[in-house]
Amino acid sequence: MTNQTKSTEYLVTQLRELEYPRAGVLSKVITQDENCQYTLFCLAASTEISEHTSTRNASINVLEGKGLLNLAGQEITLEPGVFVFMPAHAPHALKAEENLAFLLTLSDKVLDK
Repeated sequence: MTNQTKSTEYLVTQLRELEYPRAGVLSKVITQDENCQYTLFCLAASTEISEHTSTRNASINVLEGKGLLNLAGQEITLEPGVFVFMPAHAPHALKAEENLAFLLTLSDKVLDK
């Protein structure tokens, strides 16, 4: 990640030259505010994240690579350009089939219906 500009009102950053670990996950919080947290995830090929849930809504924007997301029992192919919304408490797991990079956005609050 290079060329980051931040003010009290906005943030501009270039997501280039993604860094992948030799194994496992490398994550970096890009920014956060009172509503959301934006985190860049880079997973080495063959890395798996076991099934878990979150108390917050989340979205995934795939930047590079290929992987497989199991979201509430549904298999979703992750590849560049794919956007996935995950509601709070939805069980999900992930496997990077090759080096995989995505931007994860977590909401701060979930409103009860």
